[in-house]
Amino acid sequence: MNNQYNLFISHSWSYSGAYDGLIGLLNKDSNFSYKNYSVPKDDPVHNAKNDKELYEAIKKQIQPCHVILILAGVYSTYSKWINKEIDIAKNGFATVKPIIAIEPWGSERTSTVVKDNADKIVKWQSSSIISAIKELAK
Repeated sequence: MNNQYNLFISHSWSYSGAYDGLIGLLNKDSNFSYKNYSVPKDDPVHNAKNDKELYEAIKKQIQPCHVILILAGVYSTYSKWINKEIDIAKNGFATVKPIIAIEPWGSERTSTVVKDNADKIVKWQSSSIISAIKELAK
């Protein structure tokens, strides 16, 4: 029985192709088991009445996770929620949640905000992403 890794994948639904691609990379390795704690597109979290309620809902999603994956596309720099997710990972719990920045395939420009806060930066490859998760998950 392999370990199951609890993952929070930070993403923007405006760029759901990158999210879907990342899920495909994680699913490529049949020996890698994970549970996805990301916020689904139709989740009631999106109907939060205010930023504090949304912050708490995201924190609740991140709480059981071993690792936070963030796509380091340039759009990440402009997402207020990615900044909040980084803050939650770094400061929201007694133990810091490690962040893996994933540079999207073929990207020339990436988010310095994400990369500056990452514990590890990896390329858009299944083996690199999975080995980083195994290395950082506690």
